[in-house]
Amino acid sequence: MIKSLVGRIAGKGGAPQDHSPANSGHGTPPRHEPSHKASSASHGGDSDAGREIGRDSNKRRRRGGKVKADGKPWSVDEFQVEPEEGKTRFHDLGLREELMHSIADVGFKYCSPIQAAILPLTLQGNDAIGKAQTGTGKTAAFLVTIFNDLLCNPIEGERFVGEPRALVIAPTRELVMQIAQDAEDLARHTDLQVATLIGGMDYQKQLNRLHNTVIDLVVATPGRLLDFMSRRDLYLDHIEILVLDEADRMLDMGFIPQVKRIVRATPRREDRQTLLFSATFTQDIINLSEQWTYEPVTIEIEPDHVATDSVDQKVYLVSSEQRYRVLNNLLRSEDATSVIVFANRRDQVRRLHERLRKSGVAAGILSGEIPQAKRTSTLDAFKQGKLKVLVATDVAGRGIHVEGVSHVVNYNLPEDPEDYVHRIGRTGRAGATGVSISFASEDDAFLLPDLEVLLGTRLECTHPPAELLV
Repeated sequence: MIKSLVGRIAGKGGAPQDHSPANSGHGTPPRHEPSHKASSASHGGDSDAGREIGRDSNKRRRRGGKVKADGKPWSVDEFQVEPEEGKTRFHDLGLREELMHSIADVGFKYCSPIQAAILPLTLQGNDAIGKAQTGTGKTAAFLVTIFNDLLCNPIEGERFVGEPRALVIAPTRELVMQIAQDAEDLARHTDLQVATLIGGMDYQKQLNRLHNTVIDLVVATPGRLLDFMSRRDLYLDHIEILVLDEADRMLDMGFIPQVKRIVRATPRREDRQTLLFSATFTQDIINLSEQWTYEPVTIEIEPDHVATDSVDQKVYLVSSEQRYRVLNNLLRSEDATSVIVFANRRDQVRRLHERLRKSGVAAGILSGEIPQAKRTSTLDAFKQGKLKVLVATDVAGRGIHVEGVSHVVNYNLPEDPEDYVHRIGRTGRAGATGVSISFASEDDAFLLPDLEVLLGTRLECTHPPAELLV
């Protein structure tokens, strides 16, 4: 079920805005509103000269000429997608042709439910609150909104380095890196520049990127973003679009005080567009959304619409002593070609990884205690097939987008039912099918009813096949 509540009304509240429908012609701005352009009123009376206090003069850079795509000029006529009843094509949204070129390259044809519901509204400048699980296409939804807006409303005149126009905040390094990669893909045929700011990686390299290029979009974790802000290497007073992804996870991880500081550094909510996404709508999330958004559209994708139909979900009743034996035998089966194993705690992940390596299994580990450079190389090795198995915690597992994952194994049932959906969403992606196997034993089987309530269906529990118990 998709619920849409259009809350922003032209002329009500802040600056006047024109929310006319998006034009269907490619290359034509769907709106022309100055409200997202930073003004002196937006920054408590700061003038351009005032903002320059404390900024090095050598940080001024003018954007160079537009980077042209190689080869012959591309036309949207080369990207034919037949209309289908009940489906929204990206062609139907009036997107810029440069953006449509990238959409064609990545193979997008029809919008997912959340994209079809939210894009016609966010492309008009509305703030939005989206309830959506992993794998629903929310990342593309907010990136398309950002890039189309920036392309339709170019900045005339001089710009400064360290002053991005759009900001995406996400809770984990892996998720930030995945969002940034998706952003690079969608910005391929534009001159829009993307920067990634995450902890655990070389600060100087990230700083060089900010100082040597006029950045349009910054994708960051809260802590590292605050590092750049506190050192006056980054300023958020020109942010036009702010995205808060996985707000519930940021709340769970204790990032909200940091996020509040970040949001306060951006223009007031009436003078920016804010998009907030969360897998759950707790009262805390609702309260935060009311503080940060301005008359938002609310889009809710119910759990029973989450794309889990492509995942064969199995629950094996095992004793604590049988878990590792069943897992080891499963990993040696021909069908298990690429497997992610989830455990609840770092120490469990570490011990499980050590046992698998001693058993001769090509396994890598992803958890918060592993240095970021090592996590990145491990994930790359898994994507390239050099590692058959990844053992991960939920925090490190967020943002893992790998095609061809055959199995997801829940070595422990997650204590938070929402994590179950995120876990199994690592397989059965991009039209492929996958298998999810969860172990339920005497110490965590009591968590099953909550999972079933969230999924809206009963999970059939069986004993493992005899060949897995040998």
